[in-house]
Amino acid sequence: MSNIGVWVNAEPGVRRRILNAGKQLMMMEVHFEANAEGYKHSHPHEQMTYCMLGSFEFEVDGEKRVLHAGDTLCIPGHAEHGCRALETGILLDSFTPLREDLLLARG
Repeated sequence: MSNIGVWVNAEPGVRRRILNAGKQLMMMEVHFEANAEGYKHSHPHEQMTYCMLGSFEFEVDGEKRVLHAGDTLCIPGHAEHGCRALETGILLDSFTPLREDLLLARG
């Protein structure tokens, strides 16, 4: 059973919920408190992130980039990446294929 629609605590100051999942694509909303971090990690899935609110400093394979509301970033599969919220913010993340690990995660 998946946790679509259920808020899950991720890192300190970060919580997320999967909005929907199809056969190969899923979308997730992620809320950050100011200065909260999405720890560096990698996964085989391609990820597109859209900054809905606030601003974030992303690092993808050693390159840093700041996103502001309305900006997008494509993260290739297997790229090491993480981010820090420069202020309170919200990201909308899409993944392909499905992140089964997140669909089954519990907070």
